[in-house]
Amino acid sequence: MGADFDRLHPQLRRRFSVGLASGEACTGRGVMDRIWHGAAFVKPFLALGGTRNILVPRQGRHVPFVIENVPYADSFGRETVTFVRTFDLPGGSRRFDAQMVLSPKGDRVLDYLGTHQHLASELHFGAEPDGSLLIRSGEHRFREGVVDVRVPELIGATAEVRESYDDAVGRFRIRVRVVNKYVGPLFGYEGSFTASYTNVRSCGVRSGLRPVREESRA
Repeated sequence: MGADFDRLHPQLRRRFSVGLASGEACTGRGVMDRIWHGAAFVKPFLALGGTRNILVPRQGRHVPFVIENVPYADSFGRETVTFVRTFDLPGGSRRFDAQMVLSPKGDRVLDYLGTHQHLASELHFGAEPDGSLLIRSGEHRFREGVVDVRVPELIGATAEVRESYDDAVGRFRIRVRVVNKYVGPLFGYEGSFTASYTNVRSCGVRSGLRPVREESRA
């Protein structure tokens, strides 16, 4: 983000400084006011993604959740930070897993989605005038074995994440929208949370937080 990083709210600067250099992990705990879906025909696709912890195939209101941001070096030596969200929905919890991976050249961040890192998206970060953080996804790619193809716009989607800090209540606020260019909104959620920080060198990465499979391409 360069100089843009200094324009973020101080609480956001700390939260997004989580990494191997800082030695800190961050755990957010809060409530999603709403988890929503688009038209009915997208539900089978969300259900399919849910089998690999990609998106959330159920809706809800006032849903307790936890987000775990833990840095580690993956099996290819790249700095990685987990973005694992667990939603405590009626009938059983659901996870939405992602790992942000810094490319070997340090010139871009990829967001690998799901338990097996089959989907990769370039991320673009920006600071808003009010000190909030705006993250937009770029090109999506599907990767498995020798296959490395761009996901067509017809079946792909763009994600927009807005995260801010509300000084009045001492909580982070987050809003996520996933939209397909042709059929419109697919999925999203909005809510708030508090954050706590731990020393990752002493706590490590808990079992089950890392993906089942790691993709070598970045």
